[in-house]
Amino acid sequence: MSFGLPHRHYWRTDSTNIRARELAVAGAPHGTVITAGEQSEGRGRQGRTWTAPAGGALLYSVVLRHLDERHLLLPLAVPLAVCDAAEDLRAGVECGVKWPNDVQIEGRKLAGVLIEARPQDGWAVVGVGLNLTIAAAEFPPELRETATSLFAVQPRARRAVTYARYAGISHSAKETLDRRLAQWTTAEAAEVLAAWRRRDALRGKAVSWNGGSGVAAGIDDRGYLVVVTAAGERVAIGAGEVHLAVA
Repeated sequence: MSFGLPHRHYWRTDSTNIRARELAVAGAPHGTVITAGEQSEGRGRQGRTWTAPAGGALLYSVVLRHLDERHLLLPLAVPLAVCDAAEDLRAGVECGVKWPNDVQIEGRKLAGVLIEARPQDGWAVVGVGLNLTIAAAEFPPELRETATSLFAVQPRARRAVTYARYAGISHSAKETLDRRLAQWTTAEAAEVLAAWRRRDALRGKAVSWNGGSGVAAGIDDRGYLVVVTAAGERVAIGAGEVHLAVA
């Protein structure tokens, strides 16, 4: 099956995930991709907002169909695809994943993932925001110490990027992510779990949530975060259950 076609691009839209959900409901085929140069209502997990200056990020959503048991680990498989795509695009980069699905370079957030599924209707929408050419000063003040881009540039330099150059970077990133998502969204569970554990950027770090605190000790076979508390108890928490804070 093709992955990445058909492809619909918007110069500006509210959210690529909203557009993808509309197309999924209308019967769009597996692998349909929606991208945008800018979003006005980009969203992350648990209702958080996702912001990126126009032309600075790959804003990408794809419709998945033919869901089966392999897709139970989509929240793990998708960030692996993003990691591989980023490393394909820029030599020398090494990505990690901060549970549940933030892609990082050297502890700074490079990309986020939002998955919205309707298994009863046979489809899911995978949204990815991958920072490409956002200068440090262009991030909101509260993110300047914690976010990064794949290609570091100065603000004036990014504003001077020609349409042709931005289109080339964005198109290359889109095609690379198409290929890596096609690979990882059909991977077997054992392969996904092993690769995710190799990229685990949270393991060994002190964490707290709205139910306790402890030290991250990896993930279980469901993709739940395992935390060892001060009392030595091993607690498994799901991504939809908590707001996690890293010490």
